[in-house]
Amino acid sequence: MNKSKTNAVKGVLLAVILLAVFVIPMLAGSGESAAEGSGFYGTAWALLPPVIAIALALITKEVYSSLFVGILMGGLLYSGYSFEDTVLHVFQDGIVGVLSDGYNIGILIFLVILGAMVSLMNRAGGSAAFGRWAAQHIKTRVGAQLATVALGVLIFIDDYFNCLTVGSVMRPVTDKHKISRAKLAYLIDATAAPVCIIAPISSWAAAVASYVEDGNGLTLFIRAIPFNFYAILTIVMMIGMAVMKQEFGPMAGFEEKARTKGDLFGGKNPYAGAAGAAEEKKGIVLDLVLPIAVLIFCCVIGMIYSGGFFEGATFVEAFSNSDASVGLMLGSVFALVFTILYYCLRRTMTFRETMDCLPEGFRAMVPAILILTFAWSLKAMTDSLGAGEFVAGVVKGSAGAFQAFLPAVVFLIGCFLAFATGTSWGTFGILIPITLNVFPLTDPLGVVCVSACMAGAVCGDHCSPISDTTIMASAGAQSDHVDHVSTQLPYAVVAAAVSFVAYLVAGFVPNALIALPIAILLMVGMLLVIRVLGAKKQVS
Repeated sequence: MNKSKTNAVKGVLLAVILLAVFVIPMLAGSGESAAEGSGFYGTAWALLPPVIAIALALITKEVYSSLFVGILMGGLLYSGYSFEDTVLHVFQDGIVGVLSDGYNIGILIFLVILGAMVSLMNRAGGSAAFGRWAAQHIKTRVGAQLATVALGVLIFIDDYFNCLTVGSVMRPVTDKHKISRAKLAYLIDATAAPVCIIAPISSWAAAVASYVEDGNGLTLFIRAIPFNFYAILTIVMMIGMAVMKQEFGPMAGFEEKARTKGDLFGGKNPYAGAAGAAEEKKGIVLDLVLPIAVLIFCCVIGMIYSGGFFEGATFVEAFSNSDASVGLMLGSVFALVFTILYYCLRRTMTFRETMDCLPEGFRAMVPAILILTFAWSLKAMTDSLGAGEFVAGVVKGSAGAFQAFLPAVVFLIGCFLAFATGTSWGTFGILIPITLNVFPLTDPLGVVCVSACMAGAVCGDHCSPISDTTIMASAGAQSDHVDHVSTQLPYAVVAAAVSFVAYLVAGFVPNALIALPIAILLMVGMLLVIRVLGAKKQVS
């Protein structure tokens, strides 16, 4: 069958699928809006919009229209298939609503400023200078990957900040060693949320702590770290795959093209022409390192400021109460001002050239901003349909039946919910209070279950095409988003499978000194199996 016929068949198949998913709920519903208590609210139908969006994105390899179809499906279910109410809910409550939210606006401003800073560093020659320095000190592809992992682990404050900072710093290094942008995006994504969820001083720790009453949130978070198998095993997997020089799944194809043909993008680069590098500038390494260091410092100050540090709160309390959106926005603004003044005083760039970088940086972030806006709107649709209430009912209904298996069950539910909704923090908010109602804080199994909530949420978020962290990782690596999702998914599934087995063990033996070493040994064994299978495939 030739290519045109294949595309025609795919088109017909997609049309049939879309017709089915739009018509069947209409026949099953009551014709009333969700706000009026229709049969859709708080049921499995509430998860249909994100499922449609994810499936279409993976099938069509086109993320914008897929997300919008999911949003439209949510609007139809909410309004009971009323045309006027659907349009109002999709645009007024959905897209306009999420763009009116102060937290979301802060994140978008942070994104734009990061794009402007990357453009400034490229124009000033800082990125090129760092690439030359790295070429002298980082000699191998393995070293470049391990350096990316190390930087990702060091920037543990916030996942958004991690994604964009690691991407802007390490792109010249990984490009030099012909590491595909898809692999870079995976390394960035796997050191963002998985690292933040095991760092006691991070915006994620603050979010988890906020769901625990009586001020014991941070203590519970720290106790749960050794049981956060997915986060720990993901880091083990990244290092193991880099050292063994082993890839599998679609990632192997991307890495092969990058290594042998120099094709870093697999043929598709949505950021082409947006970066604006200027090789003629004779920049120095400090032109990249100093703005990044100032950015980190200012963002830390911004986060503890938003948490009340300068009003008497301790450093830990300030981080626990911090607002990541406010902190990152304020920190990045001050860092941008410093960067402009620094380049002007060094006469690396004229003031007019620095101003030209601002719209250039905005254009570089347009793909990420558009995907984020649609992803947030899709989450608003699932929230309005009561997806949280549905999942809460499922968890409560199965909690008492088999307690020893509950950590593994909670992990799977967390994976599914975060994958479908694209949010880790929303998954925490649903599952952690339920878990704490089943187990007291003093019960070791309760700590394991809370950790399973966090691990499952991070795993689902890591896999989901509509997750903001996944979108940020694509933006940080300047990789095609669907390519990033499709190449990362097999890696995340392997880590999730080993984590599931580890939670089965921890359910019967809730002791980190026993369960964690077993989990790590299982992951190492899995990597060895993958290596053996890869060697056999090459021979055959």
